[in-house]
This record gives sequence, C-alpha cells and structure tokens, in this order.
Amino acid sequence: MEFTEIFRFAAALAFIIGLIGVCAYLAKRFGLATGGFGSSGSLKRLSISEVKVVDAKHRLVLIRRDGKEHLILMGGEQNLLIEAGIDAPIAVEVAPTATDTARPAPALQFQRIVEFIRERRA
Repeated sequence: MEFTEIFRFAAALAFIIGLIGVCAYLAKRFGLATGGFGSSGSLKRLSISEVKVVDAKHRLVLIRRDGKEHLILMGGEQNLLIEAGIDAPIAVEVAPTATDTARPAPALQFQRIVEFIRERRA
C-alpha cells in the first residue's frame, strides 16, 4: 500500500464518522431521537415533571399528561402506581406566606410518601 491509499482511507473514514456525528446532532436537535417526531406541532402532551430517588433500586416519578399528573414508584420487580389523576399546578406558582402553615414543606411531603411506600411494601 502506498501512502496516498492510506491517506485516502483515513480521510474517507473520518468523513463518514463526521457525517454520522452531524446526523446524530441534527436528530437530537430537531427531536427525532426523543420521539418528538410524531407529535402534532409543538404541543407536547407527555412529560416527566420530577424524579426523586427513594433508595438504590426505587425512584418516584411524577409524570404529567394532558394537565393531569401521575405518581409512579419505579424499580425493583414491578412498578407501582401510587396516585393517578392529580391536577397539575398552574404555570405560575405563588410562594407560601409566613401565615400559610397548613401546607407542609416539600421535604416533609416526600418523607410522608416514602413512609407510605414502606408501609405498603411491608
């Protein structure tokens, strides 16, 4: 093999790898890789609102669909639907005031969910 053949081979290989990289970038940029391809317009009906790790195997996932939220415990041997049809909060959230003590802190809410799951598993 001559040097020119080796150079042509290396240049062609770099060109093909570059084309693959450009196609992957464009697919990710325009939503083809994430399934955004089939949706009508820019309306997205399904999204993951929040994910919290419970332990090494389990995660709580809050999924939003058509203005409703569903809380799912994922991991282990099977998935468990904890609560379905929760009304999704509106886009503008009002910060709680000092006199608003009826609503527990998010950490306390999360702890109650974890305790509920552990009781249900036992």
